[in-house]
Amino acid sequence: MSVELNHTIIHSLDNRESAEFLAHLLDLTVGTEWGPFIPVVLANGVTLDFATVPTESITVQHYAFLISEAEFDTAFGRIEEQGIEYYADPHRKHPGEINHNDGGRGVYFPDPSGHGMELITRPYGGWS
Repeated sequence: MSVELNHTIIHSLDNRESAEFLAHLLDLTVGTEWGPFIPVVLANGVTLDFATVPTESITVQHYAFLISEAEFDTAFGRIEEQGIEYYADPHRKHPGEINHNDGGRGVYFPDPSGHGMELITRPYGGWS
């Protein structure tokens, strides 16, 4: 049997807000609420299940999404339109910039719950 990631739970201040934020940026669909979860399904079938938890229960995590150049243009345009702060690096030393690592483009930005989101058009190390 091959091993695949099926889903992961993302703790959020507001599960609907966080799911809709990501879905809007990446042209994804917000699924039907199931128990405490609001799902967003990625192209490879992995589901991100957003769950509302108390602020003190949130541990900031990092989520990176590999997208096409055209998808990057659309998502980055939405980031700029919405005035979302963004950086070329995860340490936030290069605000208002994107990176061109491995011959692609990348950007880091926070989601509504403070998680570090990353969009890249090329995998690290040039793997495809």
